Amino acid sequence: MLALRLVRGGHPLVQLRRLLVAAASAGTGFLLLCTLGYALGHPGAPTAAVLRLSWCLVPLAATVYLAVAVARSDPGTQLRSGLSAVGLGPARLTLLAAVSTALACGLGSMLALLCFLHLRGDLTSLPFGGAARRLLAADRPLPLAATLTLLTFVPLAASAACAFVLRPRRTASARPAPAGAADPDEPEEPFAAPVAAPAGLPWGVALLAAGLAVETYTSHARAEDGPPMPGGLGGSPGGVLAGWALTALGLALVGPGLAHLCGRALQALRPGAVRLLAGRVLQEEAGRIGRPLGVVCAVASGAYAANALYGHAGHASPGLGPLTALGATLVAGCTLATLLTAAVEARQARRHTYTALLRLGAPAAKLRAAAAVRAVTLLAVFAPLTWAVAQLSAVPLLSR
Repeated sequence: MLALRLVRGGHPLVQLRRLLVAAASAGTGFLLLCTLGYALGHPGAPTAAVLRLSWCLVPLAATVYLAVAVARSDPGTQLRSGLSAVGLGPARLTLLAAVSTALACGLGSMLALLCFLHLRGDLTSLPFGGAARRLLAADRPLPLAATLTLLTFVPLAASAACAFVLRPRRTASARPAPAGAADPDEPEEPFAAPVAAPAGLPWGVALLAAGLAVETYTSHARAEDGPPMPGGLGGSPGGVLAGWALTALGLALVGPGLAHLCGRALQALRPGAVRLLAGRVLQEEAGRIGRPLGVVCAVASGAYAANALYGHAGHASPGLGPLTALGATLVAGCTLATLLTAAVEARQARRHTYTALLRLGAPAAKLRAAAAVRAVTLLAVFAPLTWAVAQLSAVPLLSR
């Protein structure tokens, strides 16, 4: 009941983020149900059905990633002083976040089921009823156990991921504060001590190089040796797909370290007030926005490489089916929404600093200029990186 009250009484922007999670869950649930329809209509091709189901893991991961980001930025589940006295400690708030995520994803799963039944022809009172009877095997009965399993998979995965990421951690900073220590609800200092650099940059560079090397080495294998791509994109060697996965993971790990280095670069060579503030804030926000930015770069580089491959002379441009277009839209939309959610979370985390700076007499125009400098710096670094990775990923395939 408390989770329902938190969901109902949230800010409109918070409700919008929850609706985005529900929409992503609906799209992913619909893709899962479509694989069930394919399996019902093709009982003699279990391998193809399992392959279609495995390709649904990509939008599923993007949906879970968005759900975790929304749960982290939800103000209703953040720890505040005094909540432990009424029984809302860290463990209880984590449980509330997981339940709220399960409710949003459960709503999306119900919408997916209604859409699936409508297109299948089981609900014909609305327009386009039964428009996909052959695609969704309307002539065969729908198994209840398999349907419920597929519908509950997204809410369970998202809520479990939220519970794992937001779980309480016992650290040295969790010990009782000594007498005279600062209240955590008080505005923090405008400028902290230097922030330590994220530790994943060397591993990210290594995975990025390994992924590109694997793509280059295995690009000359026959396309029939690997699983076919969805939507008529043709076959692709399994090593190329593994190389793409390593490259995407490397970009995700490189993101926080590159964002931290951008902050250090802004503070070099006798910086002014704007560059100093932009660099210091970028260093502190590197771990929060760097990884979503790296994931967006991975998705953008993959899309650019695929477009360059099939736009090249000698490669037929495939006509993407509706399910493939839905999956690609889900992945791209979830990654962009996760990045925007992380940016909003970073802004909420720094509101005390901005309030303190304004109280000290800092012009609001300077703060807006610092935010613009941070955005331009990140764009100037990550856009060429995305283009370079996309070019290096497409070159081995274009040479086949």
